[in-house]
Amino acid sequence: MAIKSFQGKRDVSQGKEESQILVSDYMTTKLVTFKAEDTLDHVINQLITYKISGGPVVNDKNELIGIISETDCIKHISESKYYNMPSDTNNTVGKYMVTGVDTIDKDMNIFDAAFKFITSHRRRFPVVENGKLIGQLSQKDVLKAAISVKGNTWNS
Repeated sequence: MAIKSFQGKRDVSQGKEESQILVSDYMTTKLVTFKAEDTLDHVINQLITYKISGGPVVNDKNELIGIISETDCIKHISESKYYNMPSDTNNTVGKYMVTGVDTIDKDMNIFDAAFKFITSHRRRFPVVENGKLIGQLSQKDVLKAAISVKGNTWNS
């Protein structure tokens, strides 16, 4: 017995490629950023104030050089308590940030980005263009995109 399609007659417009939902449509462009010479106390205050879990670290040319997160700050707190040291000794972002940063392209389909989140176990991806930080995509941004999708399919 053959399998039959229950989609019905295809409309001519269905054959056209519809516009994709891109990372650039949902990425955040007004970012809280940090410098390598900032203290972790400053970072912790910013994370709490802005209710964020981390942020990109940039140099004076706005080039991405790392990421600092709550986990990085907690590592410092844990180490300082373990070694019974004051928490403000050599606690710069440059010492604790992650430098091997995965980035994402602004022209990537948002649902391809969702797959990248799943496979990488990251909470955010910086968006870089010509070496400069232009935005950031978080898992929450992907959720916002999913809510905005109209119809019964994942196509825009």
